[in-house]
Amino acid sequence: MHSKVNCILIGLYCLSAGASAQEPMDRTHLPIREPHRPLYSELDARKVRPPARFQVNAPKGAPNVVIILLDDMGFGASSSFGGPAQMSTAESLARQGLRYNHFHTTALCAPTRTALLSGRNHHVNNMGSVTETATAFPGNTGQRPLNVATIASMLRYNGYSTAHFGKNHETAAWEVSPSGPTDRWPTRSGFDKFYGFFGGETNQWAPLIYDGMSPVEVPNDSNYNFMTDMTNKAIDWVRFQQALTPNKPFFVYFAPGATHAPHHVPKEWIAKYRGKFDQGWDQLRSETLARQIRQGVVPAGTRLAPKPSDVRDWASLSPEEQRLAARQMEVFSAFAEYADFEIGRLLDSLRQQGKLDNTLVFYILGDNGTSAEGGPMGVFNELSSLNLVPETVPEMLKHYDNWGDASTYPHMAYGWAIAADTPFAWAKQVASDFGGTRNGMIVHWPKKIQKSGEIRSQFAHVIDIVPTILDAAGLPQPKTVDGIPQLPIQGKSLLPTLNNKQAATRAAQYFEMAGNRAIYKDGWFARILHRAPWSPQPREALQKEKWELYDTRNDFSLTQNVAAKHPDKVKQLDALFMSEARANHVLPIDDRSYERLNAALVGRPDLMAGRTSLTLYAGMRDMGENVFINVKNKSSSITAEVEVPAGGNGAILAQGGRFGGYSLYLKDGRPCYTYNFVGVTRTTVAASQSLPAGKATIRYEFQYDGGGPGKGGLGTLFVNGKQVAQGRIEKTQPFIFSLDETADVGCDNATPVIDDYGVRNAVFTGKIDKVVIEIQPPNGKISP
Repeated sequence: MHSKVNCILIGLYCLSAGASAQEPMDRTHLPIREPHRPLYSELDARKVRPPARFQVNAPKGAPNVVIILLDDMGFGASSSFGGPAQMSTAESLARQGLRYNHFHTTALCAPTRTALLSGRNHHVNNMGSVTETATAFPGNTGQRPLNVATIASMLRYNGYSTAHFGKNHETAAWEVSPSGPTDRWPTRSGFDKFYGFFGGETNQWAPLIYDGMSPVEVPNDSNYNFMTDMTNKAIDWVRFQQALTPNKPFFVYFAPGATHAPHHVPKEWIAKYRGKFDQGWDQLRSETLARQIRQGVVPAGTRLAPKPSDVRDWASLSPEEQRLAARQMEVFSAFAEYADFEIGRLLDSLRQQGKLDNTLVFYILGDNGTSAEGGPMGVFNELSSLNLVPETVPEMLKHYDNWGDASTYPHMAYGWAIAADTPFAWAKQVASDFGGTRNGMIVHWPKKIQKSGEIRSQFAHVIDIVPTILDAAGLPQPKTVDGIPQLPIQGKSLLPTLNNKQAATRAAQYFEMAGNRAIYKDGWFARILHRAPWSPQPREALQKEKWELYDTRNDFSLTQNVAAKHPDKVKQLDALFMSEARANHVLPIDDRSYERLNAALVGRPDLMAGRTSLTLYAGMRDMGENVFINVKNKSSSITAEVEVPAGGNGAILAQGGRFGGYSLYLKDGRPCYTYNFVGVTRTTVAASQSLPAGKATIRYEFQYDGGGPGKGGLGTLFVNGKQVAQGRIEKTQPFIFSLDETADVGCDNATPVIDDYGVRNAVFTGKIDKVVIEIQPPNGKISP
């Protein structure tokens, strides 16, 4: 007892009797270096005063920081910028803060996100596209360099607590597995906490979620939706962090999957928009522009840019087509309002804790323009369009009442994307049009913004957010992070604009995405429209294209090409673009489309490269397509060595889910194989008799017909070498099973390939020794 008291007394003495103040911290080298530890010759600690305790704290008064980044929402979608989606949280923040109507992104999700968190251009982040289409060229490898640290790392090393909730899509797809490397996972990129998903999208009703570096199962609750779940987790984290360390600032990066497809939203939100879009996308564009002009977020006299010729006039659609399309926009807008409501819950929690006044909030309404990837009439299952499988209007109308629920994986017609990007002509992916790159942004910081409710029209870019945060926190840009010299931050702080409408911002910025390219300089905007987002083919070869020129000071929506009047300006901007392109690893431009999905063709890492077999064991699960052997468009086999109980049930091996995939499983003791073709057709090859209890070898062979991608073949089931069933599978998915579902041994996670496995969560009731998948090697055969 006496020894414990002595320890406590000594500790109190040390805390109260620090010898001298800490040396000034050098915050340009992170982590901040600890001071030299003195050596002592005195035996008795009572006779020596200890040095001051080394502790890194954020600068006094440094604000909390919250970045809210919505997904696939264009300039004209939110009511806070004149759009039809009623977003009261955004409107309230705008009244109490500032709206930025010349803020820009990169035109695509992952590139915008890496640029946002690093303050450097997306090609400097090696994120010229999404990681799933990465190549071997610098600027496009899909792996953020070590000399490009994130704002999360900068703030964490300077005394902040840091957390990321929602969408990541900044980690290379082939690195998301137990094999890693995990260097670019969120919790090793500066975030203390991560709760979210890694891919470009997820099923909001049945997401694949990671907490830190571990996948977690979502509750078995029919009312579950990830949008609410991630908000609850963010609220809980901030409360916990502030309860323990109320004087320690926090950084929250809140990145919902909304409003990226699939558009998943509870029915009560959808009901609010019933009949709101029966007028169609052409009339909606006019209505939105009128509201934008009244709000002042676009100048008076702004004209609608002509929509692309591929987008049909609403009046030319049949009544059935109009009914279907209107429903799609009802669901999209409901998704936006639902997300905004949840964001409001997060901000209300900060207000209730008394933290909102000194919290710098960036509410960015989209990481690019609204997505036009749903095709001319939308899809009930996005995987259909990704596999080039057409869906007819009558087929889609069968899902009208359920559009947006767990039985659908929907996207909307691209006419709505253009409408949600009003007043511009184009959409997501098109880096050469403001419809692809201009997004509304709201900044809220009551402690510092002197005059709220105003609009800021200075040119700004997503790379300007990091230097703004550092400026607000009183922190320098780091010269080294983790011992690695850092590339300079390329953005420019927007802090002066908070209280000065005329404060200077960046003068120039390049844009490029898959050949669509542009350059901005002092109000002039030169561009090349290389390819429509719904077309795999460019309009013209890269070398033959000519620049268009616009004076954005007098032409907000890019309607008047003045290149012929200013040839010298075109030459000047052409030279500037090429200079920026060379300096930022934009060159060479890679405008290939579906070819970039082939890792071997473009030099992207592939864990399965050169392999013709993969051996798996019980418990291996959550394997995405980029880390799994590819069985598409070829002959293949699955051999499972199992021990089964009488009447056993459950999945042995499943890949994909409700909207496309396959499963080898037992049902009431019978070996079965089901192929789910884009959620429309399920073909089952099943044994007629149950297996006796005991060990068995179950083998499924698929003999592919050949003749190109997506063809059918003959499926045969064997038990202990004896054929027990055979059947035709007429069509297969040529390119992808899922963007977020996985391959699992002994279960079928997220959504199921089949509806009824006879056991909860499809968990196999027997024992799996191993499962071997083999694919036909080039010009070869699968071993029997």
